[in-house]
Amino acid sequence: MKKSLGNITDRLDFWSLRPVAVTGVSGTRVLLGFVGLMYYVSQYQERNYLFGPDGVLPHEDFKAQLTGFSLYTLSASPWYFQLVYHLGIAAALAVMLGVGGRPGLAVHWTLLWSVYQRQPGLLDGGDNLAYVVIPFLLLTRCYDRFALPVGLASRLARRVPGHLRALSVPFHNLGVLMVAAQICLVYVVSGLYKVMGEEWQDGTALFYIMRVAEFELPGWSHLVYENDALVVLGTYGTVAFLVYFPVGVLVPALRPWAAAASICFHLSIAFFMGLTGFALTMIACDLVFLSGALDRALLWVRGRLPGSRASRSGRTSQADAAPADPATAERPSGENTTQPSAPQAELV
Repeated sequence: MKKSLGNITDRLDFWSLRPVAVTGVSGTRVLLGFVGLMYYVSQYQERNYLFGPDGVLPHEDFKAQLTGFSLYTLSASPWYFQLVYHLGIAAALAVMLGVGGRPGLAVHWTLLWSVYQRQPGLLDGGDNLAYVVIPFLLLTRCYDRFALPVGLASRLARRVPGHLRALSVPFHNLGVLMVAAQICLVYVVSGLYKVMGEEWQDGTALFYIMRVAEFELPGWSHLVYENDALVVLGTYGTVAFLVYFPVGVLVPALRPWAAAASICFHLSIAFFMGLTGFALTMIACDLVFLSGALDRALLWVRGRLPGSRASRSGRTSQADAAPADPATAERPSGENTTQPSAPQAELV
């Protein structure tokens, strides 16, 4: 009993001192920023017609039917619309490049929500997940990787008291867990909802989905829906994958395989059905389960860059001179800290 309590305490200490899945959640930030930027740019030429105050949905009609909030309701001026729309492009690009930190991410969320509300008919479902996940990212250290260096942010961070900086680790881990729980919830609810459908039960759902004109890919979709074996396997395989995905990510050995299968699944949705924004948003959330694989991939790439041999030899010399105590580690922020000797608790 004491040993079990000790293990639980060690795990809690480990999670409060070491940030998990930093690379994965940073990749989530980059990809969500790209999805937002892609949305703005893809509608850029038709922005006045789709989102403008004198477009397909006039400003007064938009205000009358809106149930939430949108920055586009504050003024009917064309200049104000252009300002907010282009600020949205700048905010999405900043999030993708890793500039602006948490305040920039919060601004991006506000602007993205506003433009999504302005024209709901263009949405493909990925917006719902982005609404929920981006606030979770505000808790995380998603700017520790894949971000342009900004000296001002580093100087401001050094002015924060040490005990407040220490709180960033448990809050980061909480945010990662919330992202992971949200994506698992999406899969399970979607899978159970499909189970109740008659077409999903008799194995023909994929046939009907791929024949919908809005989602059909000319020249390719017929290769799937005209093959009975592919239709049955695709229908039942989709339901099984969605329902049992959380089981896969709970087992460390299966976690990267489950995440890789999810990425392949959503890439096929993007290709065959054209739901690119939805697919990339789901893939962005899957990256939290692939943080370890991303770290190894980055090390592999760096090891093959010019001059990497010298850097590797330098690291080897440092490793030879380093103490043998495995409990001493360097945190991503560069601060040396003593880690508790606890079992691995990372989402990787």
